[in-house]
Amino acid sequence: MSPKITVLTLFPEMFPGPLGQSLLGKALEKSIWELKVVNIRDFAEDKHQTVDDTCFGGGPGMVMRPDIVDKAIASVMKKGNARLIHLAPRGQVFHQRLARDMAKSSLPLVFLCGRYEGIDQRVLDAWEAEDISLGDFVLTGGELAAMTILDALVRLIPGVIGDEMSLEEESFSKGLLEYPHYTRPRIWKGREVPEVLLSGHHEKIAQWRFKESETITRERRPDLWDKYTNQHNLT
Repeated sequence: MSPKITVLTLFPEMFPGPLGQSLLGKALEKSIWELKVVNIRDFAEDKHQTVDDTCFGGGPGMVMRPDIVDKAIASVMKKGNARLIHLAPRGQVFHQRLARDMAKSSLPLVFLCGRYEGIDQRVLDAWEAEDISLGDFVLTGGELAAMTILDALVRLIPGVIGDEMSLEEESFSKGLLEYPHYTRPRIWKGREVPEVLLSGHHEKIAQWRFKESETITRERRPDLWDKYTNQHNLT
């Protein structure tokens, strides 16, 4: 069965956007995965399709109303029969293991994209939404965050990437950043391809790539390196 993904947004015209291009777009055309986009404004009750109101307690900006958002969510899921993901800076930081978890989810995925100052907390609590963040920065809305997460997880769905072995060697798959890659020409502007990659000795190549991954991770992401060394009891 094709993984079913729904996006709830005030800007449905943003989708599929980049998700409709390249390998992900071809997989979408082949129904390897399914995307449904729902306009939250369709559930507003006034002629202006108002979805927000001022903050209780004062403060700048507007908040998306719980009654409107609730109807949008209820139109695509019942509690417990789908996984509701709310894109928010305060959420758990997204990572590769979470992408794999989502790609293997037995439940449909529903992405809720907030705007303005955010969404009334009561509707998020009522639907037990998961808060997910891309990192310690703020976007104008959840749409770009949803696209990024979808790009990361959809490519892990069997049949989307032609050479699935490449997924096993890329960054974060084993807790390390990926090793450098080289192609023709063999010498470019005086820079040569590392000799070991031309040797045809697969074991030596694998060892070189592993060492390069370790070095790059240690130098560029000491946080990942510390976690990796602790997991493998390295000193």
